[in-house]
Amino acid sequence: MSKILVIAEHLDGKLNPATARAVSAAQAVKPAAIDVLVLADNVAALAAEAAKIDGVSRVLTVERAENAHPLAAVLAPQVAKAAAGYSHVFAPSTTFGKDLAPRVAALLGVAQVSDVMSVEGAHTFKRPIYAGNAIVTVEADPAYTVVATIRTASWPVAASGANSAPVEALALDVALPSHTRYLGLQSGKSDRPDLQSASKVVSGGRGVGSKENFDVIFKLADKLGAAVGASRAAVDAGYVPSDLQVGQTGKIIAPELYMAIGISGAIQHLTGIKDAGTIVAINKDAEAPIFEVADFGLVGDLFKLIPELEQVL
Repeated sequence: MSKILVIAEHLDGKLNPATARAVSAAQAVKPAAIDVLVLADNVAALAAEAAKIDGVSRVLTVERAENAHPLAAVLAPQVAKAAAGYSHVFAPSTTFGKDLAPRVAALLGVAQVSDVMSVEGAHTFKRPIYAGNAIVTVEADPAYTVVATIRTASWPVAASGANSAPVEALALDVALPSHTRYLGLQSGKSDRPDLQSASKVVSGGRGVGSKENFDVIFKLADKLGAAVGASRAAVDAGYVPSDLQVGQTGKIIAPELYMAIGISGAIQHLTGIKDAGTIVAINKDAEAPIFEVADFGLVGDLFKLIPELEQVL
């Protein structure tokens, strides 16, 4: 029977919802056990949070001062050591997981399966290729440990609260590298919802016209209590910072509501929103590709239409 180890992602003492999404993917394998591995310098609160996720059998912790910051070079040897006896190692397909999982796979001598969006069997998965234009079915060799990143936008957050999994400390005899060290973290601060976990997202594209005009997007988002996103064209034009970019080379998201304003709908952008619930598009070009995937489309000048929408709201 399969036995899965899910690597917990966390920041500032809280689990990233991506961890619970990876647990959902693990449940689809129907394994004998799902264990969550928490690596940190202070594991108590994180372990307690992970223990509440439905489907989790155990929470394993590694508490070391070196784990204060998520450095892949430091975490990977510990994960590889902890993976002994597991058939699968899952990590969310976030910046954290994409940094860590390849190192773990290399240390275990296996090929990684990336962006798992569907589980067809214990060792058979579906994942996107060609910027999401095609979906390929891949089969991993059951003789080796499966190391996979989970496309979080394709999986729901596993329920939490009803479970109370036991917490166990691991003592790993592993030498940690010293050639990589933490210097600092720079991240944008915002009172708006996080783009990757928000249920509503309002995105602007090149059609917004300028950095100053992008205020119309921020105001509508605030009215809706939504996160703000942007197309690559808007980011490249300097309207907003790159951490708001949605798409193949940005963030892959799956909100319940996605509003694309002044966005033409290049395939690279559509890749990032394919799992969104309801897509609303506003564009003055009636032939824009975004209307082919939109549930609701409005053709017209966004600077006239958005104020009217705000009045109705």
